[in-house]
Amino acid sequence: MAKRIMVVEDEAAIADMIAMNLRAAGMEPRVFNDGAEAAESLASDHAYDLALLDIMLPGKDGFALFADVKPYGIPVIFLTAKDDLRSKITGLQGGAEDYIVKPFEVLELLVRMEKVLSRQPQHAEMIEICGLEIDLSARTVRRGSEEISLKPMEFDLLAVLAKHPNTAVSRDDLLHMVWGVNFLGETRTVDVHIAQLRKKLGLHDAIVTVPKYGYRLEVQRVTP
Repeated sequence: MAKRIMVVEDEAAIADMIAMNLRAAGMEPRVFNDGAEAAESLASDHAYDLALLDIMLPGKDGFALFADVKPYGIPVIFLTAKDDLRSKITGLQGGAEDYIVKPFEVLELLVRMEKVLSRQPQHAEMIEICGLEIDLSARTVRRGSEEISLKPMEFDLLAVLAKHPNTAVSRDDLLHMVWGVNFLGETRTVDVHIAQLRKKLGLHDAIVTVPKYGYRLEVQRVTP
């Protein structure tokens, strides 16, 4: 079942950008541009896996809206232009999971959302994508009844791409997320491992090269 995400953001361009990328990642966003409207809707619909709340909102600001969201046990990430220390402390001490200052990269948002969702008991350990079943807990990959053997770094690389379908991920980001921030190698390492994944998994068309940037796992439908 797709993760349901409440998005409360009064800037239409930002709200549309977030919603578009969440849908591409297999999630189900519901967008509000007014804090009071979002608060009112919770009475009849509060089955959300995560809420992304702007702070400076019409109707009811993000901090006040958080008080309405909190009783339902919905984890919250604040998205805001307010980067002063006092606002960050207010948000985090109030129980928010994270605080992201605008402008931000979409990949950063998705990675931080993933970390929050992974702490929730209902987080799926299985990803079904491109005809594959990826078991994140057992670290196995299957196509039907056949288990496909991958090296540890190949599995980690596939997991990152599968968790962010239809999203371009830079070579540098892949190096940091898979090999770690202290890795001393070069981006050619990523290219070599991508070539092996394409060969072993038959994903020559699905793993798309983004020129002078990185790679994207391109799918039509994702089952998280």
